[in-house]
Amino acid sequence: MPIDTDDLSKKTYRAVMVEAERFDHNLTLQFGLLSYQCKDETEFIKKSKLLIKEMLTYDEEEIEETVFGIIQLEEVMPLPDKKKFHRALRKIISNLNEI
Repeated sequence: MPIDTDDLSKKTYRAVMVEAERFDHNLTLQFGLLSYQCKDETEFIKKSKLLIKEMLTYDEEEIEETVFGIIQLEEVMPLPDKKKFHRALRKIISNLNEI
């Protein structure tokens, strides 16, 4: 049976979900959706690291799709900053490595 983010330990929840939320709520949703593909916290941590490694290769358009879900006009909403996106992802990886 898949887990939900409510099933994560407080430490793992803070390491991933809270840190992702600091960058953008939609990034948090990506990890929330990932939890439904995991049978336990260990698998969630492993898959989170793999997802982050993949996200670190994203170009600007892929980052925008991840953060906004759909392409937005720059005039309506500023484009996500690639450096800040990478910084947030690296912080999550660092947090996970400490667990």
